[in-house]
Order: sequence, then structure tokens, then C-alpha cells
Amino acid sequence: MMKPTDLIELYVYEVTRRLPERNRDDIALELRSTIEDMLPEELSEAEVKEALAQLGDPAVLAAQYRDQPAHLIGPRFYDTYVQVLKMVVPVVVVITFLSLIANQIITYSGEVVPADAAASLLSKAIEVVLGAGVQTVFWITLAFVILERTGTGKELPLNGKFKAWTPDDLKDTRYVPAKKVIKKSEVFANLMWTAIWGSVYFNADRLIGVYEPGRFGIEMTTPVFNQEVLVAYWPFVVLILALDVILAIYKWIVSQWTVPIAFLNVANHVLSLVVFAAMISNADLLSSGFTAKMEDIFGPELSGVSGFSSGWIMWLALFAYMLAAVLDSYQGFRKANLTQPAK
Repeated sequence: MMKPTDLIELYVYEVTRRLPERNRDDIALELRSTIEDMLPEELSEAEVKEALAQLGDPAVLAAQYRDQPAHLIGPRFYDTYVQVLKMVVPVVVVITFLSLIANQIITYSGEVVPADAAASLLSKAIEVVLGAGVQTVFWITLAFVILERTGTGKELPLNGKFKAWTPDDLKDTRYVPAKKVIKKSEVFANLMWTAIWGSVYFNADRLIGVYEPGRFGIEMTTPVFNQEVLVAYWPFVVLILALDVILAIYKWIVSQWTVPIAFLNVANHVLSLVVFAAMISNADLLSSGFTAKMEDIFGPELSGVSGFSSGWIMWLALFAYMLAAVLDSYQGFRKANLTQPAK
């Protein structure tokens, strides 16, 4: 059962989580002192609720504590405005970026030098993604400005519920330790990395190889991998890609580490390790041209059981990834089990 002091801590948390981190501790101390001055020594839940009701909606109080008040979007709608931006803009940006990547994969003919193609893609991605992000911010801002100026929906509280805020709403508040929070930027980075390595996998013979000076600048002369062998594992790679996307979306929705997310993260790592190990154990994975070229460059002593053809470099990469996967899995479960610190 929730104690009266728990309501105070949840209220302080609801206010301070909306403020810059550098100010949170000082404001939390000041706010607790203010609330304690409003209450008798022997607390009851009813008295705490009455005091918190006098202080008002935590979102409105947080707006009053900010160093720079929001003038374009008033305090009543500012918190909701920021939440909508955080939810919608990353989704628009990710969908735009993934669509651009898919289009480049489909239209890439191999005639353009991969380095030039990558530079062109980066330039176009910056232009398209920034354009989509700016337009999204503009239309969301315009909608809230109209809502603010016309008074439409003026009875809607900041928390998005169709009733005025009361201290009872604090019972629905979930305390999330800072280290447990999954940032939207982390989710975006995960999705972007998934799009990049997926694109490279299906175009490895045109992107990964030995580059040498040619008639038209630096050109790839020898691919590293045998593309037919590499693509033979595509069902498993697609499954990993799908799991990556599902995990990223799940993280975005939940916004904090949980035990199911930690288990899904482990499953993703295990599947990736199994597929990676199966790939590098295939003796035909490296193209014959690449193996011959490496022997020409480094000498015939690289051939044999302990040489280059054995793929020891890739086994070392597998071990490095396995170590990183174990550490990441451990961190996932550690963050998932973080709880509210004792007061």
C-alpha cells in the first residue's frame, strides 16, 4: 500500500523529471521543504493530497521552475508538445532514412564506385532526413500554437487525460531510474545501424573488397566474400534484421529496460552469434581471388592450417563480438532490475 510520503516523492519526481538535470537536485530539495512546511508532523494521505492539490499539476509547476519559460507554447500544453515531438519526430526520421536506404539498394547498379555512392547517400540522407524532421516539427508546432491561441481544447490537461490533474494521478506514475531509461537517440542509432549492416550484407560483393587506383579513381578490384555463399544464409539474416527492428520498436514503446527486453536482447545476440559462426566456418566464404591476393601481398607463408585461409581473423572477430554480446546482455539485465532508490 502506498504511504503518504510515497505520494510526496512521486510528486517531486514528476516535477523534476521535466527539468534540466543540473537543477533537479536543488529543486527537489526546495520542493520537499515547501511540501513539509505545508503539512503537520503526523501525516495522513488526505492531508498530503490536499497540499499537493494546492501546488497543482506537476507539469505546470515544472514550467514555472524552468529558467526560460515557453512563450510560443504555454505551460498548459508545453509538456504534451514536447512529448509529441519526442514520439513523432524520431519515427518520421527513421522511416524516411530506411526508405532512402531501401531505394538506394534497389537502384544501385554497381557502376558507381562504392565510396562515391556512400558519399552521395550520406549527402542525400542528411538533406532528406533534415527536411522531413523540420517539416514534422513545423506542423506539430503549428497545431499546438493554434490550440493555444484559439482556446480549443483548453480543458485538456497537460498529461493528456480528459480530466483535471489530481494527486491520485501520482499512483499511476512509474519511477524510472535515469540509468534504466532507453533514450530515443539510442533507438534511432540501433535502427540506423541495422539498416546499414543489412544493406552491406546484401551488397557485400560491391562494397567490401580490395580497393586500388584505377582509371576512374579508387576502384574495388577484388571482393572479400563469395556473395553466393554469403547470401545462402539470407533467411537467418532477415530473421536477425527483423528481430533488430522489433527490439528497437519495443524499446521505443517501453522507453526503459525491462526483463522481457533484456531476454529479447540476449536472443538477438545468440542468434547473431550462431549465424556468424556458421558463416565463418564455411571454407568457401572468402572469395578465391581475395585469398590469392592476400597471399600475393603477404607471402605464401600465410597459407596453411595457421595461415590466412583458415579465417583466424574472423574467428577473432567472432570472439570479440561474443565478449561484447555477453557484456551487453549483462548490462541489459542489470538495468532491467534497477529499482527506485530508498529514501
